[in-house]
Amino acid sequence: MKWFQKTPDEVLQQLDSHREEGLSPEHITERQQTFGSNSLTQAESISPFRLFLKQLKNPLLVVLAFGALLSFYTGHTVDAMAITIIILINALITFFQELKAQKSIDALKDMAAPKCMVRRERKWQEISAAELVPGDLIKLQTGDIVPADGRLIEVTRLEVDEAPLTGESDLIHKKTEALNEADPTLGDQVNMVFMSTSVNHGHGLAVVTATGMKTEVGKIASLMQSTDNRLTPLQNRIAKLSHTLIWAALFIVAVIVGIGLLKGLDPIGMVNTSISLAVAAIPEGLPTVVTIVLTLGAKQMMRNKALAKQLASVETLGSTSVICSDKTGTLTQNKMQTVSVWAAGEYYRISGQGYEPTGDYTDIHGRTRTPKHHFHLNRMLEMSALCNDTTLLEEDGHYRIQGVPTEGAILVAAAKAGIDKEALMATHQRVVSHPFDPKRKMMSVIVRDADGNHTLIVKGAPDVILKHSEVIEYADQRRDIVSNPNLIDDVIHEFGTQALRTLAVAYRPLRPDEIEQPLEELENRLIITGIHGIIDPPRPEATQAVKECHSAGIRVVMITGDHAITAKAIARQMDIIDSDDELVMTGAELNQISDEELQRLAPKTSVFARVTPEHKLRIVKALQSNGEVVAMTGDGVNDSPALRKADIGIAMGITGTGVAKESADLILLDDNFATIVHAVQEGRRIYDNIRKFIRQGLTANVSEVSAILFSFLIMIGEPLLTLAPLMILWINLVSDGMPSLALGVDEAEGDVMQRKPRAGNESFFADNLGTRIVIRGLIMGGLTFAMFMYALNLNLSLEYAQTLAFMTLIFGQLVHVFDARTFTTLYHRNPFSNHLLLWAVFGSACVSLLMVYTPFGNLALGTTPLEPQHLLMTLFIAALPTFILSGLKEIFHMKWL
Repeated sequence: MKWFQKTPDEVLQQLDSHREEGLSPEHITERQQTFGSNSLTQAESISPFRLFLKQLKNPLLVVLAFGALLSFYTGHTVDAMAITIIILINALITFFQELKAQKSIDALKDMAAPKCMVRRERKWQEISAAELVPGDLIKLQTGDIVPADGRLIEVTRLEVDEAPLTGESDLIHKKTEALNEADPTLGDQVNMVFMSTSVNHGHGLAVVTATGMKTEVGKIASLMQSTDNRLTPLQNRIAKLSHTLIWAALFIVAVIVGIGLLKGLDPIGMVNTSISLAVAAIPEGLPTVVTIVLTLGAKQMMRNKALAKQLASVETLGSTSVICSDKTGTLTQNKMQTVSVWAAGEYYRISGQGYEPTGDYTDIHGRTRTPKHHFHLNRMLEMSALCNDTTLLEEDGHYRIQGVPTEGAILVAAAKAGIDKEALMATHQRVVSHPFDPKRKMMSVIVRDADGNHTLIVKGAPDVILKHSEVIEYADQRRDIVSNPNLIDDVIHEFGTQALRTLAVAYRPLRPDEIEQPLEELENRLIITGIHGIIDPPRPEATQAVKECHSAGIRVVMITGDHAITAKAIARQMDIIDSDDELVMTGAELNQISDEELQRLAPKTSVFARVTPEHKLRIVKALQSNGEVVAMTGDGVNDSPALRKADIGIAMGITGTGVAKESADLILLDDNFATIVHAVQEGRRIYDNIRKFIRQGLTANVSEVSAILFSFLIMIGEPLLTLAPLMILWINLVSDGMPSLALGVDEAEGDVMQRKPRAGNESFFADNLGTRIVIRGLIMGGLTFAMFMYALNLNLSLEYAQTLAFMTLIFGQLVHVFDARTFTTLYHRNPFSNHLLLWAVFGSACVSLLMVYTPFGNLALGTTPLEPQHLLMTLFIAALPTFILSGLKEIFHMKWL
C-alpha cells in the first residue's frame, strides 16, 4: 500500500482508526492475532555442536581424515594419531573464530524501540513497542526511536535522522501533505517515518502502517536471512586443491598396484605400499599452516586498525577487484562543513577538517585572508553564529556539535574566523527567536547589541530569502534586487556546480516599534549579506586511498542513498570518476532495468545514487555475475544485506551500526577508508605466502612420492621403500613445516600493490607454479632415490640408505625454501631479510639431525647415524637443484622453471 500518496484522513479511514480515540480493544486484539508481534523474527541459530561439525567439512580436513583412516588400516598408528590431532587443532581454531559471529539479526532486533506512547481508548498510554499494530496512533518527540513504520498526520518542526536506514546524510524535514510521486525512494517519502530511525528535533503524530517484518527494517532483516554468505576465493581454491590431492592419491594407488601386478608382486603388499604413498601425497601441514598464517595476518590487520571476524576472509581483500563504498561517513567525514562562502560579492574558500575550529580563509587567487580584516565577511560570520541554536563542544581535544549538522557547519566556519558564539552572546542579547520551519524554510532571531540597537538576523534557503529581500550587499554598495535579478542566482549556480548545499544569511535593522510585528511582516525587506556553501567533504586520506586502489587495479564504486548531484561531485573530487560525462545511475533508473541489463551496465558505472537496500544487493550480485570479487563497505542498517552478500563486507567500527558490524567480515576500527588499502596489501601478502607454502609443501610431497615411485619403476624384483612412512610424516610436519610457517610471516614483495587483482577463479597453480612444483619435485625425488641406491650399492643397510635419502630430501627442502619465498628467483631476495625463516631452517636442520644421531630418533623414525662424509655429501648434492634451476631461470628468463 502506498500510504505516502494518501491524505492523513484517508489513511485513518482505511486503517479504521480515529485521531481522537485511536483503536478500539476489539481492533487491537484482532490485529495482534493477524499481524503478530511488532518485532523482528530471528533466523534459527546454529548450535555450537553443529558449528564444530561444520568445520570438519573443510575439504582439506576430509582429505586428512581419509589419510588417517588409511594409516589406521595399514597399521601406521603413530601416523594416524598425528593426523587426527592435526584435524582437531584446525577444526577447533576455526570453530572458536566463528562462534562469536553471525549475530546480525540479534543486533537488528535490539534497535527496535522498547517503549512508545500510543493513543488508545481516547487517552495516551505507554506500552511496549512490540504490542503495536497497524492503525495505532503514536506520539513522536525529540530523542525518540521510531517504533514502527507510520504515516505522519501532524508535525511540528519534525526532523528525523534516517541515515542508518537510507544513507541520506541530511536530517529529513517531515510534513503531512500527500505525495504525487508514483515510487519515491525512502529518503523522499517525507510524510512517512520508519522503524529504528531517530527523532532529532520537533514532535509529531503518526498512524502505524506496518509492524514487525513488514516494516522497511523488517524487509532488510528478511533480505539478510535469505542472503547466504559466499565461499571466499581462498575457500574455493582450497576446495579445488583438495579435490586435486584426492585424485592424485587415487592415481598413485592405481599406478603402484598396476606396477606391482605386472611384476607379479603380492597384491596385499602393493595395496599397503600404495596407501603409504597416498598418505605421503597429502601435505598434512597445509591446513595448520594456512590457519596459522591467516591468524597472524588477522593480528597484523588488527594492528593496522582492521578487525577480521573470520579467518577465511583475511585473504579475500587481496583478491578484491571492486570496492563498493557507501559515501556518507565512509568516503566522506559525515560532518557537514562550510567549504566556501560568498560575502558581499567576494568568494572565499575555507580549509580544515570536521568540526575542529581550525582552518584558513583564502580568496579566489589562493591568498590567505584574515576574516576580521574584511568587514562584510566578519559580520556575516558573526550573524551566522548569533542566528544559531547549535553548540560546539570540545572533549579531550575532540570536537563535536550538539544540534543540527547544517547549523554546526556555519558555527564552525565562524569559529575558524576567531568568532566565539558564547562571547558574542555576552554582548548581543537574543530578544526573540523564531525556530526553523520547513514550511517557510527560514530561521530568524532578534538580537540587541551593547548599544541597544535591534537587528533581525535570518538564515535559510537562498531562493526563499531572496523573495523576502530588497537589497544585496555588494562590496561597499547595496544593490537592489530588481536591478540585479541574477546576482544571487549566479552564486547559487556556482555553488551548485560544486554540489554544495547553500544557506543564505540576511538581516534587517529594526526600530523598537517593529519588534512586535507579525512574523509574516517581520521577515521581509531583508538585506542579503552572504551565502554559505556546505558539504559533507571527502576524507583526505580516503581520496589518496582511492588513488592507491586504482594503482592496484581495483575499481572503486560509490553506492549511496544521497542525491545524484552530490554523489557525482564527491566522486569527481575523489577521482572515482574521471569526468562529468560518466554515467551515474539512480535508484529510480535501477527500478526500470532488468538484472541482465544491470549486469551489462555495472562495469561501466562508478556511482549509484538514491538507492535502497534491495538496489545495493542487486548491484553486488551484478558485479559478481561478471566475475568480480566484490568488497562492500558500509555503516548503516541499509548496508547489511549487501555486506553479507559481498565477497567481503567491511563495516565502520566507530560510526557503524551494530547490524553492519555483525553482518561484515572486516571492521575498520578507525572508520578510515585508507585502512582498506593496508588491508588489501596485507591480504595480497597473505595469499602470496600461502602460495609459497603450497609450492614448498607440494614440492616436498612430489619429491617423496617420486623417490618411492622410482624404486618401483627402476628396481628389479620386489622394490624397497626409499623412505620409511614415519620419515615422510616427519618431513611434512617438522622439517618442512617449520620453515613453511616462517614463510607465512614473510614481508610482501615490492610489486605486490602494482599487480592487477587475481581472478576469483584463479588456481593456486597459476603463473606456472604447478610446473615449478613438478619439475623441482621430480628432480629432488630423483636425487633422493639416487642417494638411496648409492648406499645400497655400497652394501650398506636399508636403514642407512633410507637415512641417507631422508637427509638428502630434508637438506634439499631447506635450501629450496629460500627460492620458494619469491616468484622470481632466490637471487632477487635477500636471504637474511626474514630472520624467523633463518631460525626455522636452522632449528629444522638441528632437530632432524637429532633424529639421526640420537637413540630416540633412531627408534622413532627408523634412522641410523650417518658417516660425516656422507652427511656433507647430502648437503652439497641437495643444494644443487635449487641453485642450478634458479640460475637457468635467471639467465634464460624461463618463467615455467
